[in-house]
Amino acid sequence: MIAILFTIINLAYWFIVILVFARIILSFVNIGGYELRELVYRLTEPMLAPIRQVLPPSGGFDFSPMILLLAAYIVREILRSILIGLLL
Repeated sequence: MIAILFTIINLAYWFIVILVFARIILSFVNIGGYELRELVYRLTEPMLAPIRQVLPPSGGFDFSPMILLLAAYIVREILRSILIGLLL
């Protein structure tokens, strides 16, 4: 049971990482169709918008993806440590 939870946590983490990097790449280059870009933006915007509301403007550079990746990593590690604690 705990192994399944580990797997779910890791899959969710890597899903977020891939989506954020896809959004970064799609913001710099014009590849893929409109549907792909719209899908990535719709999936990532609910996670990035609250971070942008808290961050002060930074001269045109958006730090919210970096903060989201860091927060996702921290949450993953906290959840993994809780599960390991339950295992012991």
